[in-house]
Parts: sequence; C-alpha cells; structure tokens
Amino acid sequence: MKTKDEFIRDEGVSFPGKTYEEHLLRHVFNDQRDYLFKEMFAIHRAHVVMLAEQDILGKEEAGAILAGVEKVRKIDYRQLNYDPLFEDLFFMMESRLADEIGADLAGKVHIARSRNDMGVAMYRLVLRRHILTLIQHALLLGGSLLEQAKDHAETVMTAYTHTQPAQPTTLGHYLLAIYDVVNRDVRRLWSAYEGVNRSPLGAAALATTSFPISRDRVRDLLGFGGIVENSYDAIAGGDYLLETASAVMTLMINSGRWIQDLLLQATREFGVIRVADPYVQISSIMPQKRNPVSIEHSRSLASSAAGEALAAIQMIHNTPFGDIVDTEDDLQPHLYRSYEKASRVLQLMHAVIRTMEVDAQKTSKRANQSCITITELSDVLARDKGVPFRKAHQIASAVSKKCTSAGKELNEIPVTEANEWISTVYPASLTEEEWRGIVCPREFVHRRKIQGGPNPEEVKRMISEREEELFMMDQTHQNEKERLRQADQSLDRAVHHFIAGK
Repeated sequence: MKTKDEFIRDEGVSFPGKTYEEHLLRHVFNDQRDYLFKEMFAIHRAHVVMLAEQDILGKEEAGAILAGVEKVRKIDYRQLNYDPLFEDLFFMMESRLADEIGADLAGKVHIARSRNDMGVAMYRLVLRRHILTLIQHALLLGGSLLEQAKDHAETVMTAYTHTQPAQPTTLGHYLLAIYDVVNRDVRRLWSAYEGVNRSPLGAAALATTSFPISRDRVRDLLGFGGIVENSYDAIAGGDYLLETASAVMTLMINSGRWIQDLLLQATREFGVIRVADPYVQISSIMPQKRNPVSIEHSRSLASSAAGEALAAIQMIHNTPFGDIVDTEDDLQPHLYRSYEKASRVLQLMHAVIRTMEVDAQKTSKRANQSCITITELSDVLARDKGVPFRKAHQIASAVSKKCTSAGKELNEIPVTEANEWISTVYPASLTEEEWRGIVCPREFVHRRKIQGGPNPEEVKRMISEREEELFMMDQTHQNEKERLRQADQSLDRAVHHFIAGK
C-alpha cells in the first residue's frame, strides 16, 4: 500500500485528482458526449437567437456566435475524449467555440443562463425523444396484437386462473386483453411526455435573471409544449423523472407477464404457437430444437429495463429539493438505457407476434379437457331449471369430481349419466341438447356475449373500436413528431437569419 504522501503525489494536488478523473469525470463526460451533444447545441442556438431578438446581444454579435456554434456542432462528437483541462463536455465545447470566435464572444453564450437550467433542459429534450420513440414501437406492437386478435376471434382456447385450466375463451379475446394493457401503457407514456415536454430554461441557477429574456421564445424554438413556470420548481422538481421512470417500468412489468405466457405457449408441451424461423435459434448440439430465444431475450430485457427505471427512482428518493447531482449526470443514463431496452423489447415482440403461427386445432382440443365448461352447468340449472344458485354450484362441483374420477372429459359423459349424478343432489334433469350445449367450449364462448366477453362478435366489435382508436393515437404521434420537426425548422431559419445578417 502506498503511503499517504505517495498517494497524494500520484493523485495530484489540484483539481481534478486522478481518482476523481478516472472514476467520475471521465464517465460523466462519456455519457454527456453520447447522449447530450445534440441537445446542448440546440439549446445554445435557441438561447442566442432569443438574446438577439431581445436586444441583449447585438445582431452582428449573434450572427458571429451562431456561425461559430454551427461549425462546432458539426464536429464528430463520437471522436471526443475526456480532457482534464475541462470539467465536462460543456466547458470543452465552450473552449472549442472560443477557438472559433474568441473567448469574449463565446462567453456571451452563457448570458442569463446557468448550467442548472441548461442541464435540466437537455435531459428533458433527450427523454422527450425516447418517450416518443417508445410510443411509436408500442403502437406497432398494438397493431400486431389487433391483427392476430382479428384472425383468431373464433379460435377457442383454455383460459387459466392460478395457472390452472379455468374456462374457455378465444385467442382473440386474450390478445385483445393484452392490447388493452398496452394501450393503457401508451397513455401513461403520453402522460409522462406531457410532464417532460416543458422548458426550464430561463430559470438560470434557480431565481431567473435580471436580463429581459423571453422564456416563451426559447420554449417555442425548442418545441416544448410549455414552461415550468416557477423557477425553483424548474431546477428542483424531479417528478418528471419519476413519471418517465414509472411509465416505462409499468410497461415493462406488464409486458413481462404476457411475454412469459407466450414463452410457455411456445413450448413443445403446449405447442399452441410456433415462432417464425427468423426468431428462433437452433441448439449447437441438439439440432431438433427450435429455441424461441427472441421471446427469452425480450423477457430478460424487459426485466433489465424495469430495473434501470427503478434505479432512477431509487436515486431520487430522499434527496434534497434542489439542484443536486443525484437527479443529473449519474441518474440520466439509467433512464436512457431503460427506454432503449424497452424499445428493443417491443420491436422484438412486434416481429414475433406478427409472424407467429397458431395451432387452432390443438387449442380447440385442449378446451375440451379439464371440465372447463362446468360453470355453464350451474348457470343452466340456476337460470333455466329453477335450481338455487348455490345448489347448482354444488351440483356442478359434484359432476366435475365424478367426471374426473371416471377418467373422462365432460363431452364423453352421456346425458343419462349426467342426469343420474345431478339427481343425487337435486331433482332436476337436462335434455340431450341442453347437455351438448353445456359441454361444448365453442358454445360456452358464444353464450358469453355480455359487453367485454369472449363471444366472437363482441370481440370483433371491440377490435373494430380499438382499430379506430389506434389510428387516432398513431395520428397524434405523427402530429407531435411533425410539430417538433417544424420547431426544428423554425430554429434553423432563425439561426440562419442572424448568420446572414438580415
């Protein structure tokens, strides 16, 4: 072990110390470079344009500054590496700008601004982009779910409760349920987007500035939907991070549940779905295997994405209400990675679901097993035969037990034998037609035509409504992307106006 004096000599006696540089500043710099470079310069451009329009900067000054900014922002940021001469990427780029236009002019970019409001604005711009991308992929997934649901509105299958065969439903009904969850996840993402898409710029350190700036003009140039009005809130508030993390974490936890279902249904033993060849891998030693690793990877990535989001939430917990690093450089990459992984999950599952094949014959055969239509026996007895409901339930329980003891399925029991079992509990009997309706899974499904039920016509009605809703949500997404594109164009025009000296 080094002595204290040897350690100090190795570390250095001025900022940054070797350990601080290697284990913090270098990592922070790399994250800023990889995630924030574009957004940093967007803010520079909008801020300088506003300063010039407010006559805080002269028009010629602004043109010279923006010409320098345009040149520096076009460098290949991927080639940038940490330099201990600069605390972070911001100061390195200010130095690059100074090399182009002079230190005094470059320093004016920072008039009426702080790294506090600028940092939060960069984070919001990046998160805004990630949320919109994830919404896009969620909508694509939703479309594939509706497509398969429509194709299988009449594909009868076994539904499970507590992992045990419960009642018949249809694959369309099941997939539509997944779609509805994804739809709510999209709504949560939009809610997070609304919270993120607000400008903190103009708050400066936390108390605004004495320069006559226009916060609203900067907001407009950067495409923010509004401003975080209270300047202290703009710097101190972290709820936009919590909303962003919660939305993606909920999406991934929800997705992990049905992904696990699909993985089970893809097993040889279940054999309900067949994953298309582009999304399976063959064993290196067992050539007969078709490993659905696309689904496995999706399940794993979903857990990882949820974990990254939870890490961000934990980092905010019990932190002071103010500008503090816990909500900044160390936290942000967790959220970015969470959204990137979530997007990978949704794109993989979109491909798997859109191309998967379903063994409808097998699902139909399985729906005739395990006495899963027995609920209809108690319903018929109570509704049509006047049997008290609890007594009807008792009869259904007795019949299912006798059926299981006999080693038979319900549809293998003749009505005469069924009536004998029923009569031991209550004086009631069924006709052949009534009994055939009770033991038929398809008839069970068709009778469940209450709103939201598995009746194929009801499922088709719901699908039709969801298709219209999905179209409108896609339009909303496209409209927002177009609005941001127009904001970018407006900023470009304003910048070039000053550079041209007009």
